[in-house]
Amino acid sequence: MKSEKILRAHNFKELNVWKEGRILIKEIYKITKEFPLDEKFGIVSQLRRAAISISSIIAEGTGRDTENQLLNFLNFSKGSSYEVESLLIVSLDLKYINEEVFAD
Repeated sequence: MKSEKILRAHNFKELNVWKEGRILIKEIYKITKEFPLDEKFGIVSQLRRAAISISSIIAEGTGRDTENQLLNFLNFSKGSSYEVESLLIVSLDLKYINEEVFAD
């Protein structure tokens, strides 16, 4: 069955992009611990959710039945990565992070 082949070929735990997403999540949590407390339900929450969604969406996409569905989920994940980048730029603008943290 074709869907079984896709699932075997796209085990999310073997994908480097999913592994890198896990590293990003840890970094975002570490960085946002230093944000002002009044951002707990603002930028902190949004950044954390966006970072988590990158690898979560990749994992979800590998469970779909077709390559096209997987590609759609990978595109959604890319959108979440842009959201993280945008929120980090805002965090830089607000001086919650510095250039060094942003560059890493």
